[in-house]
Amino acid sequence: MERSVAQGATKLTHDDFLLLPDDGKRHELIDGEHFVSPTPQLPHQRVLLRLGYEIETFLRQHQLGELIMSPMDVIFTRFDVVEPDLLYVSHDRSHIMDKWVHGVPDLVVEILSPSNRRYDEVTKRDLYDRMGVPEYWIVDSDAETVKVFRRDGERFGRPQLLSTRDEDVLGSPLLPGLAIPLAALFKT
Repeated sequence: MERSVAQGATKLTHDDFLLLPDDGKRHELIDGEHFVSPTPQLPHQRVLLRLGYEIETFLRQHQLGELIMSPMDVIFTRFDVVEPDLLYVSHDRSHIMDKWVHGVPDLVVEILSPSNRRYDEVTKRDLYDRMGVPEYWIVDSDAETVKVFRRDGERFGRPQLLSTRDEDVLGSPLLPGLAIPLAALFKT
């Protein structure tokens, strides 16, 4: 994970963000600090495709909202612009969608890669918590686990850890009836 702004430097804004190169890498701003990630590796993309397929199939049947896969900018503030792997926006929050997503999605999903583990588990989790994201999933294809963070009042509560070893099934109160066996998500 590269950082391109020195600590204490002027914060970058969304206007600055729009001037960054279209180089195939993931560019994000958190509190005005520029973060750059390399393109994801194949295991990441396989899990992303499977998870996206399962949720999209469910949403087509239940008409609850819209699933968006990266790349898509989520603009929380002029200093906070991220590109989650997956995000879900319910019909109730559809007003936040325009050219980009301007506000808080209902669900944000990040799939860990070797280069972004700490960034997704700490930096982005803290941002999503601070911005009021109702639910955040961290998917770890190496460990075959999903860590689920849900709002408990003003903050995320203790995460729920789901694993293939325990034959867990992924679901969400935001998507009643969704049931994704982790074994299917991480199959090789």
